[in-house]
Amino acid sequence: MNTRLHAARGLGVAAIALFWPMVVLGQTSGEETPAAAQEPGRWSSRHSIIVDGATIAYEAVVGSITLTDDDENAAGELFYTAYFRTNGRPTADRPLVFAYNGGPGSASFWLHMGIMGPRRVVTPNVGQQAPPPYPLVDNPFTVLDKADIVMVDPIGTGFSRPVGDAEGTDFWGLDEDAASLTQFIRRFLSENQRWNSPRYLLGESYGTTRSAVLALHLQRANIDLNGIVLVSAVLDFNTILFPDGADLPYIVNLPSYAITSAYHDVLPGGRPADLEAFMAEVETWALTDYATALLAGGAIDPARRQRILEDMHRYTGLDRDFIDRADLRVTAPEYEKEILRDRGLTLGRLDARFSGPTGDLLDTTPGHDAQSTAISSAYTSVFNAYVRQELGYDGGREYVPSGMARPWNWDRGNNVGFGLPGIPNVAPDLAAALRRNPRLEVLLINGLYDLATPYFAASWTMDHMGLPPDLRDNIERADFAAGHMMYVEESLLPQWRETLAGFIDRTSGVSMVP
Repeated sequence: MNTRLHAARGLGVAAIALFWPMVVLGQTSGEETPAAAQEPGRWSSRHSIIVDGATIAYEAVVGSITLTDDDENAAGELFYTAYFRTNGRPTADRPLVFAYNGGPGSASFWLHMGIMGPRRVVTPNVGQQAPPPYPLVDNPFTVLDKADIVMVDPIGTGFSRPVGDAEGTDFWGLDEDAASLTQFIRRFLSENQRWNSPRYLLGESYGTTRSAVLALHLQRANIDLNGIVLVSAVLDFNTILFPDGADLPYIVNLPSYAITSAYHDVLPGGRPADLEAFMAEVETWALTDYATALLAGGAIDPARRQRILEDMHRYTGLDRDFIDRADLRVTAPEYEKEILRDRGLTLGRLDARFSGPTGDLLDTTPGHDAQSTAISSAYTSVFNAYVRQELGYDGGREYVPSGMARPWNWDRGNNVGFGLPGIPNVAPDLAAALRRNPRLEVLLINGLYDLATPYFAASWTMDHMGLPPDLRDNIERADFAAGHMMYVEESLLPQWRETLAGFIDRTSGVSMVP
């Protein structure tokens, strides 16, 4: 029996590991027995919330859609939580946002309970969450007044599982994942009579990688999008990996070290009086003096090398001897471990404003992520309570936060030569989607203190997609003074709502009425 959702795949890129500590918190070990095929589930409830002074009545649906293989046999049951506004503009005309997290292999409860849903968990802006019970409150910053929201849990996350004779690996890969979500979206539009709704993808972290690939898959299925929202983006993995001989990741990561060191007040000259001007100076230096110094390699003039070393010390606060031993090349994990070593602290990778006890002082890389461990229990606990107690889910499945979708197939068959697979770069997919649909708009949302998917690396990628000026204008950028999950910072929630609601209003092509 053919359980593939598309053509057979090649060998995976074995050298690439998982990138985000947030995706390994409540994992299931080993292979699970595939669930038996069953009728799609649906749990519906009615609620209301006040957003921007208006009462928004809505239906919440925890549901699933059956995915099939090439022979139309059931292959997967993909669960989602959808919020449909029930007062105001007719549902069929309302914008529709499909949202998901990353991993790969992370469920959507982060975005769901952090900012997208009508209810949200409250966690500290910076620091360790207190023990349970955790606070759950109305979320007046949701965009549910502007668009209906579908929180998607791909196969192997949340309640979603392979069924029948299918295996998880049929879904776990760059194109396998996009093919399954293309089928999901197509069937969701049909089942809910939403084929003519303005359509958006919103992904975080690996979810941005997914969105680039998925947009092109959808276009090939004659499903165009109004907009794509990239939250904490990584499209070109060359910008976040640090293989031997590569200079690019050091160049595009360095501005994140600088702004983080300014936050923790470890710069030799103290905190900059004008942070914006300081960052512009660092970004220019990284792309010019620092870049050419790294490209020179061992042939660099000793006097010039010393000047670069001094500049790097001034911009990052790293010890001169450490920079010297690192040969001017400091990886993100090394920076996280080193910069507050004298305080016995290690920085968080997802949000470098967070720090935690460093553990073994001789280690060169962190043993855990300070932000992930600070808030993961709250998000996991609150979502499990919320989906059962408020949304009425009473199915027998346990919600899998992450860790089941292994192994992941990174190979796309587009080898770089000599049969060798390259490091994934899906920026060409997004560029192709923009060329095929010049009306497609992109919103890039960065967290300035994000060391997992650095803001400058994401912006550099956008500038290197080979787009003409008119299509480059389709990309809007918004920076947040927070980390990977900028919605953890409560003071920034108004900025999030203004940014996302404005993007939907501008690109939906409909006049929204209360």
